[in-house]
Amino acid sequence: MPPSVNRTELREFLRSRRARVTPEDVGIPATVRRRTPGLRREEVAQLAGIGITWYTWLEQGRPINVSSQVLDAVARTLFLSAAEREHLYRLAEVPQPPAISDPPIELPGHLDSVLGALDPLPAMLVDGRTDVLRWNRAYAALHPALVSAPPGRRNTLWQLFAAPEEQPRIVNREEQAPEAVAGFRYRYSQNAGDPRWQDFVARLCTASPLFSRLWATHDVAPPHLCDKRYDIPGIGEVSLRATSLELTDHPGVRLVVQTPTDESSRENVDRLLRRATHV
Repeated sequence: MPPSVNRTELREFLRSRRARVTPEDVGIPATVRRRTPGLRREEVAQLAGIGITWYTWLEQGRPINVSSQVLDAVARTLFLSAAEREHLYRLAEVPQPPAISDPPIELPGHLDSVLGALDPLPAMLVDGRTDVLRWNRAYAALHPALVSAPPGRRNTLWQLFAAPEEQPRIVNREEQAPEAVAGFRYRYSQNAGDPRWQDFVARLCTASPLFSRLWATHDVAPPHLCDKRYDIPGIGEVSLRATSLELTDHPGVRLVVQTPTDESSRENVDRLLRRATHV
């Protein structure tokens, strides 16, 4: 990650984490006149046991050599989660975690056989940026607009925030959106120097005010999958639970399989496949 990108991310991340901690959270009596949301810089420095000048330089993203002891103290003071603490270490370059590499352009043909064998369960191969690389018949039936989209928009995060009208509506989008963005930032911090990642974020911020607002929170968490509920015109609601498997011989590529969570959803997937076969 280039230093300029690191410093900008570090500055905004620390400011956002400081703003969410209230004086009451750390035992500081609340005052009537308080212009700063959350803690002040000097309060963070005092609670962490470091100098106010040193913390100010850290939050400003200045090129200083910071120790792991200082970062741990700041992480404890700001109540950072394990993922947020790891994110802080990356941005401060102490140490730099290994980057998640992009998958090879050409994936071996036997993976298509694996996807085909999973029918009628929707399944896909996806990379760290959530670009959809390959899919099976069931996934294409569930997401026809996504699989036919140009590569820059053939992406599950794009689908969640900026899907075209012909895509099935995600009923629980408001529940999933914050978690999806926090998980994406976890991977983004490992690839923020890559202009392809930066371009994708910029385009999605423009296309989706919701994504832009959530991205500005600087929340970060380990990526995890949860149930998605789709409202499919002419079919009804389908609830699917995703299972993700890393491909050991293709770093950064995951096999994601969606399984119906109830009998009604299973029947609706079957109806959807029959409809797609007769189109």
